Amino acid sequence: MAQTLDDKLVVAISSRALFDFEEENELFEQADDQAYMQLQQQRLDVPAKPGVAFSLARKLLAFNTPTQQRVEVVVLSRNDPFSGLRVMKSAKHYGLPITRCAFTRGTPPWRYLAPLRANLFLSTHLADVRAALDAGVPAAQVYPHSAHASDRHPNEVRIAFDGDAVLFSDEAEQVYAQGGLTAFQQHEADKVTQPLPDGPFKPLLAALHQLQKAGLDDMRIRTALVTARSAPSDERVIRTLMDWGIDVDETFFLGGLDKGEFLREFEPDFFFDDQTGHIESASRHVPAGHVASGVRNEN
Repeated sequence: MAQTLDDKLVVAISSRALFDFEEENELFEQADDQAYMQLQQQRLDVPAKPGVAFSLARKLLAFNTPTQQRVEVVVLSRNDPFSGLRVMKSAKHYGLPITRCAFTRGTPPWRYLAPLRANLFLSTHLADVRAALDAGVPAAQVYPHSAHASDRHPNEVRIAFDGDAVLFSDEAEQVYAQGGLTAFQQHEADKVTQPLPDGPFKPLLAALHQLQKAGLDDMRIRTALVTARSAPSDERVIRTLMDWGIDVDETFFLGGLDKGEFLREFEPDFFFDDQTGHIESASRHVPAGHVASGVRNEN
């Protein structure tokens, strides 16, 4: 009987998101892939340094026990198979129980997300992220020069989300883009009792909520909503979460304040936002990824 990933939270992650291959990538961009492959083979027994999403992957894998495998992390990469060997040897070096991988040598790997039943795809390659989002998979472009996660919460996975165009659809952002703040506020007041439509990352939040309910003593999940909204447009957001039956541990309605400093204090293992300005601010403090969805990313 074939094995299945249907009952697991599946995170597909690229090599550069999981490990720090920035030096090798500079060579790749300056020369052809042969020079890159040769360097990776020369460093085959040199473990790569942890990358931006390393902490998230490591902590999620800690939800697995000898009797129950709740999380699967799969390396899904544009790397060639020879370079991929260094990736897998690096994972083994750090004790990451990653057993499944796919290396496509430059061709788009996102099309394998469907058979993997992926709940999340993290990649440094924007085109792959856009394609994954179009296919209905929560995906974000990892900023490889982001700050790394704090080590102060070893038994807690901390994830922060933007609201509109991430957890929720970009319906409200479209209104704001067309009519400004007054139109946005009126729109939200008129629809305050109507749940916001689902955004691309709602399935991930739901999957994390289920994992959170597993109730492990030594591992927990803590989530935060960090949005530029402010009162009175906060009410529809809270009503939507209540309608979904999904708990969020912390909410920040910042009314346009810079998100970076608040995220620095929350110390997430990862933060997701649809606006590059917010990601650039956040990445100075925490691991961050750009969700290339919604009206703000149409061009």
